[in-house]
Amino acid sequence: MPDESDPSRPDTVTGPPFAARTIALVGLMGAGKSTVGRRLAEKLGRAFYDSDAEIEKAAGLSVSDIFALHGEADFRRGEKQVLKRLLELPPHVLATGGGAFLDAETRALMKEKAVSVWLNADLETLWRRVQKRDDRPLLKRADAKAHLSNLVTAREPFYSQADLHVQSKDGPHNNTVTAILKALQTWTPA
Repeated sequence: MPDESDPSRPDTVTGPPFAARTIALVGLMGAGKSTVGRRLAEKLGRAFYDSDAEIEKAAGLSVSDIFALHGEADFRRGEKQVLKRLLELPPHVLATGGGAFLDAETRALMKEKAVSVWLNADLETLWRRVQKRDDRPLLKRADAKAHLSNLVTAREPFYSQADLHVQSKDGPHNNTVTAILKALQTWTPA
């Protein structure tokens, strides 16, 4: 009988428990998932994927155009397919769209294949950050800040189901990367 702990076996993972899993960053737009995710991937020597960028590649359209031409429901269907594909890849860092973790199947798949990390930021921080870009389809409205506040409230129960919670504050992004790395050291598979 082969030794289960033999490091030469291809299915043997050495290192911390998260080493065999994708690290999936979840949270609202403006939480820093893409920016922090790139830096985290670099620090861990992993590939980085942004699900919105992958959706745009697959559709040949921007997220804003997908929303405008096909609606949010179509976008969410495509997002779900792209996330399934990405979660089959070798462990990497994945920045998900703000609404991805709301889907029960996607949450279950992330629970199985990834370590989900909620980048939680307060409303004022999110608002400051999202104003820097005008490609947020859910905020193309007169009451954008009030809508963002409603999204914070409505989505918190979903995001709170993530494996780890890390506060995303103003300041250098590397502070958030360090906080994620610390949190990952505490994670153990359920």
